[in-house]
Amino acid sequence: MNILILIIAVVGGAAGLLSTIYLTVSLPAIIIWKIYRKIHLGIPITK
Repeated sequence: MNILILIIAVVGGAAGLLSTIYLTVSLPAIIIWKIYRKIHLGIPITK
């Protein structure tokens, strides 16, 4: 029973870590991409 709880904890921890890394990388990337499009293509940031 103890090994099952350990496996669930590891899988849950890995899922949380991966989602945190994704959000940390993707949010600045989207902001930089929108600024780039605004400067080079003249597309509004909100579009």
